[in-house]
Order: sequence, then C-alpha cells, then structure tokens
Amino acid sequence: MAVIYNFSAGPGVLPEPVLREVQAEFLSYKQGVSIVEMSHRSDTFATIVEQLEARLRRLMQIPDDYAVLFLQGGATLQFSMVPMNLRESGRFAYLDSGIWSKKAIADAKHYGDVVVAGSSAAVKYRDLPAWPETISDVDYLHVTLNNTIEGTRYTKLPDTDVPIVADVSSNILAEAIDVKRYGLLYAGAQKNIGPAGLTLVIIRRDLIVDRDLPSYLAYSKHVDTLLNTPSTFSLYVAERVLAWVEGEGGVEAMERRNVEKSGLFYDALDASPMFYAVVSGKDRSLTNIPFTTGDVETDRAFQRFAEARGLIELGGHRSVGGLRASLYNAMPLEGVKRLIDVMHEFEQEGQDVSYKNV
Repeated sequence: MAVIYNFSAGPGVLPEPVLREVQAEFLSYKQGVSIVEMSHRSDTFATIVEQLEARLRRLMQIPDDYAVLFLQGGATLQFSMVPMNLRESGRFAYLDSGIWSKKAIADAKHYGDVVVAGSSAAVKYRDLPAWPETISDVDYLHVTLNNTIEGTRYTKLPDTDVPIVADVSSNILAEAIDVKRYGLLYAGAQKNIGPAGLTLVIIRRDLIVDRDLPSYLAYSKHVDTLLNTPSTFSLYVAERVLAWVEGEGGVEAMERRNVEKSGLFYDALDASPMFYAVVSGKDRSLTNIPFTTGDVETDRAFQRFAEARGLIELGGHRSVGGLRASLYNAMPLEGVKRLIDVMHEFEQEGQDVSYKNV
C-alpha cells in the first residue's frame, strides 16, 4: 500500500506510533473497557488528565501561577469566553491579521467595545498588521499568533502591561512560546495536540475572577476540576501525543524540525517556475503554507494530481482557494520531500491535461 501523506489544516495528521498505540488499547484500557466507555470520574481516567497537564506544563514551561483548563467548543467558543471573563472596563484591543481574528472581533463586540489596534485586511491579510505603538485603557490585547488560513506568523511581542491574549491553535507545541509573556493562551487541539473535541486554555490565575456567567462559560468553574463530562477520548489521545513529543525531544526538537520542513518547502516554491508561496518575507508560517500556480483550474488539477499520488488535503481554505500544505509536528520530512517531488513531476508533465479536465 502506498504511503499517504495528510496535509490537512485540521483535524491534522497525528503521529503514527500514537495511532497504533491507541488502536492497540482501544478495546481495553487498563480497566478492561474501552477508553470511550470509561467514567471521567474514575481514578484511571483522573490519572490520564493529571499526566496530560503535567506533560503540557513541562513541554511549555508553564509556571504554577497559571491554570490549565481542558474545555470544549473549540477556539470559536473562546472568541466569546475571553471577553466574558476578562471584562473589566469593557474595552478590548484586537489585531486583525486574518479570518480567525476577524471572527474573534465579531464575537467580542457582543460584550464590549472593540478597538482594532491594527489590521491587514486591506492587503487581504498577506502581511501582518504592525503592533500598535501604545496600548492602554483596554482589558486585554488579542492576537492570533499563527494565521492558519493566510500563512502568516508573529514572532515578536510588544512591551506592554496590558494582558496579551493569544490564539495559538495552529502553532502550540510547534515552536517555543514564552507563556509568561501572556495573560491567556487558547488552542483547539486538532492541529498538534490530538483529535477535535478538546480545547486548551492556559490562563494566569490573577485573571480568573468569579463572574455572573452561566457555569460552563466561567473560567473560575473549571479551575483544577472537570466541571462536566469532557471529551474523554480527545484527552486520552492528547496525553499520548504529548508523551510522543517529549520522547522526540520536546518543543525544541519540534521547532527545529518544523523550521527544516518549512524552509525546504519555501525554497522549493521560491525556485519553482509554476508554483509560488502566497506569503513572502519574515512573517511566513512554520506550520501552514498557502501556495498557488496563479490559476484556479491549474491549482485544482494539481490537487487531483497529488491525490492520485497519495498526497491529500492540499486544497486551500474555502474562503481563499488556492493550495495549502500544513506541516504540523507529525508530518515527517519525507512527506515534504514527496510533495516537492510531485510538484516537479507536475511541472515536467506540463500540467497533465487529463487532470485539468476532470
């Protein structure tokens, strides 16, 4: 059977050793029942959650004065929970760097006044908006550190006393993040952590305030406890993925690999006579690389050509089209090399007419 390489932006590729381990344990996990049948209040499952948090704290060097919350609803629910829970003055600052930050801004407007501190919408988010020179009189500054759709990435933070809130869904564990620089980090798990259904929130404890909110929507109700039945399978797989990351050398090793993989692919795009990267310069993402031939039909033809050779999920986001390769932690270097080889093959075969006319 030919090797399949999955370039999906999410749910993304998971490490094969983890998938095999999950397969082997699925029918019977320690108590003689499947992990999906096990009570989330059992001692066995409590140990999984404890190990997951401990691994995450080690990998990201999370200080004790930060709480780690295991929630549901994806990053999308955090677009509302953040302003609900961090509201003091009711004035929030946002950097508008892509479609996901745009959605976060729209939801935050339900809970206060949103100050757009910078935006690159005018250039269709192909660049990052600059950090504002001054940030004051707001409850927090929100930024999407890695823009999954547009393929841009922040690498520097401003000096500010305002709590910085960051969506790190697509770069968590893929590169070093200095947790102490942030008031709150949130991430959907389905990129580098595990299956969809789990959302991580890392929040400085002094920002957790008891508020008059529905119970699930209050961060204070989730501290050091599981308020409701969580996505048990997602938590279990996430713990195994983090064990794999630790075994492979931790976040430092993941970042080194991701720099190598993305660098190789960007070099190939920059040298290609047919394909080119949508983003140029220093803001290029390590994990999500949109690219194109500049022609819609040729892009579609290449996607079909690649699928026939075992490279799947290379289509760009439905909102922007084109092509996109997501190079998450579990994508091996061999997958990137194979993608480059298939690009060259497509170029040499002259955009194979049989694929272009399907």
